[in-house]
Amino acid sequence: MSDESRTTPRRSPRSRPHRIVVLALDGVSAMDLGVPVQVFGPESNAATARTRTEVAPPARPTVDGEMAAAVVGEVPSAVPVGERAGAVPAGIWPYAVEICGVTAGTVTGPDGLGYFVARGLEALETADTVVVPGATSAVGHEPPAAVIGALLSAYERGARIAAISTGTFVLARTGLLNGRRATTHWSTAKELVRRFPSIEVDENVLFIDEGQLLTSAGAASAIDLCLHLIRSDHGVGLSNQVARRLVAAAYRSAGQAQYVPRSVPDPLGDDFADTREWALQHIGEKITLRELAANAGVSVRTFSRRFVEDTGYTPMQWVLRARVDLARELLENSDLGIEQIADQVGLGTGANLRMHFQRILSTSPNDYRHSFQG
Repeated sequence: MSDESRTTPRRSPRSRPHRIVVLALDGVSAMDLGVPVQVFGPESNAATARTRTEVAPPARPTVDGEMAAAVVGEVPSAVPVGERAGAVPAGIWPYAVEICGVTAGTVTGPDGLGYFVARGLEALETADTVVVPGATSAVGHEPPAAVIGALLSAYERGARIAAISTGTFVLARTGLLNGRRATTHWSTAKELVRRFPSIEVDENVLFIDEGQLLTSAGAASAIDLCLHLIRSDHGVGLSNQVARRLVAAAYRSAGQAQYVPRSVPDPLGDDFADTREWALQHIGEKITLRELAANAGVSVRTFSRRFVEDTGYTPMQWVLRARVDLARELLENSDLGIEQIADQVGLGTGANLRMHFQRILSTSPNDYRHSFQG
C-alpha cells in the first residue's frame, strides 16, 4: 500500500535528462544505494530505452569492482531547476544518475564495503531529484550541518527529495517533514515518532508522496518508490517496462505491515506469560476475556488493566493478532484453503479472516500467500 494523494502531475516535455543525485552518507546501505542507480541508470535501462526508441542510451559512469567501490563521474546537464522531465527526444533515456558524498572520496558502508564518489555536496546544487538512502549513521547520529544546508537549499529551489528507509531520519532533521506524513522502515518507526513528534508517521505503507517530499519504508520498497517517480514523470508504460526488467511488481497494493515478523509484540513483559501461553495452545477455540482472567487468577478488570500495561494491547486485541499470526504461518507453509485456515485459527469464516488481515496487515490472505510462496 502506498500514499500517492499528493503526486505531482507530469510536466510538459523537456529536452534534457532529469538529473538524480543519490547522497551516500557514512554507513550507507548497499541495497538502498543500489536501487535508485539500477532503476534510473541509463546503462541498466539500455534494453528499455531501445524498446522505446531503438537507440542506445547515453553512457553512464562505470562501477569499479575493486574494493566494492562505485566510481561515479560527470553526468549530462540537468533539466532547468524546479521543472520535471516529461517525454524526451528519441534515443535519450530520461534520467541521469550521479552518486555523491559529503565530500569527494571514499564513503564507508557496513560489512566492509566502501564506495568511491567523485563529488561532494556541490553535486546537489543542480539536482532535479535528491535521493537519501538509509544508513547506519542516519538514526543514531546527527548528519553534518552541511548536509542539512544542502538539502534545504535543494528544496528551496524546487528539487524533489526522496528518502529511503532510515534516510527519512536525515530528511526529518531538516524540519521539512514537520506537519507532514512520512514513513520509514517498520523497525525504526517508533523511534522516528519519539524523536520527531511533529511528523505524522505511518509505518504501514510502502511509501508516501507529499509532493516535493517523498519517503519510503525498507529497502525493497525503494523499488516501489522509484517506480512511482517514473510513473509520475513519464506514465505507466515506462514504469511497467522498468518493472519487468527488474522482475518486480509494477505496483504493490499492500503495506509493510505484512513483513513485520509477528503481529503480536515481541518481547512482552512477564505478567500473565503462562496465560498467554495457554491462549496460544487454545487459539483455534473460542476464548473469552472471562476465561483468560480466570486462568490468570485475577478479576477481569485487573487482568485487562495489567495486560494492557504489559503488552500494549487489550487481551482480546492480543488474541486476535495471535490468530492472524497463526493464519500467516498456515498461508506460508500449507495448501489449506482460506475457509479451513479461518476455522483452524478460531476466526470462523473466510470473510472474518479477510477482514482482519486487511485491517492488521493491509493486504488479503491470497495476496499474502502469493507474496511468500512465490
